[in-house]
Amino acid sequence: MTKLQNLIDWFGDKNKVIIALSGGVDSALVAYAAFQKLGDSAIAVTADYNTLSKEELETAKQVCSEIGIKQVLLDYDELQNEEFVKNDSNRCFHCRMELGDHLIALAKKHNVEFIVDGTHLDDLGDYRPGIEALKRNGIRSPLVETDFTKNEIRKTANLVGLSVYDKPSNSCLASRIPWGQRITAEKLTRIELGETIVKQITKLKQVRVRDLNGIAKIEVDKDKISVFEDNLFNEVATKLKILGFLSVEVDFDGYRPGKINVIVD
Repeated sequence: MTKLQNLIDWFGDKNKVIIALSGGVDSALVAYAAFQKLGDSAIAVTADYNTLSKEELETAKQVCSEIGIKQVLLDYDELQNEEFVKNDSNRCFHCRMELGDHLIALAKKHNVEFIVDGTHLDDLGDYRPGIEALKRNGIRSPLVETDFTKNEIRKTANLVGLSVYDKPSNSCLASRIPWGQRITAEKLTRIELGETIVKQITKLKQVRVRDLNGIAKIEVDKDKISVFEDNLFNEVATKLKILGFLSVEVDFDGYRPGKINVIVD
């Protein structure tokens, strides 16, 4: 409990705070801690920018309901940002810079001095240009400043009763499209529906449907790949082709975050 108390106490000298809250466990724990210390002076803000899946949006709403924290939805279209849509290796940077602009504008409107997110220690070891963008916008990361790892976040979230404590990590739908291939509303829609279909048929929680120029490449945890044996793969493939995918494959190397972060012409 000491570490949780440190996180709660981190908010002790803050009068009013905005928490950038997705549907994941990291920002959920930050929102919980902020609410414990600040009550109604803590505001959770979820950006609904067309690359967040409906599943993530609903989870974010559920988390706020569990905590009791006020939630504000930022509604804007990220597909209007050409720097984002062209999908180069700085996609996440442009995404987070735009998000930062919206959060800062909202903070000024509500007279809020501090904006925080769910970045934690384990995030710092990956290629995360989005984190640099958040830093440039002055957004703080309480989980980093109080030395939380992902494992500690999950354990603490379970301890305080957050339903997302064991929720698989997720990222925006655009991350399913390789760098260099343009992001379109059509691609995002078929990716989201494709992942929903695969989850429903396989009963798996961790699923990625990568869109490789119209080819659906399904990633699940390596020890779960056998679920596609027998006729189940044929059922999945048939339904994904109805969505507009040209063909369907299973990645037998298994799921790994950021696997397609390479430029594809």
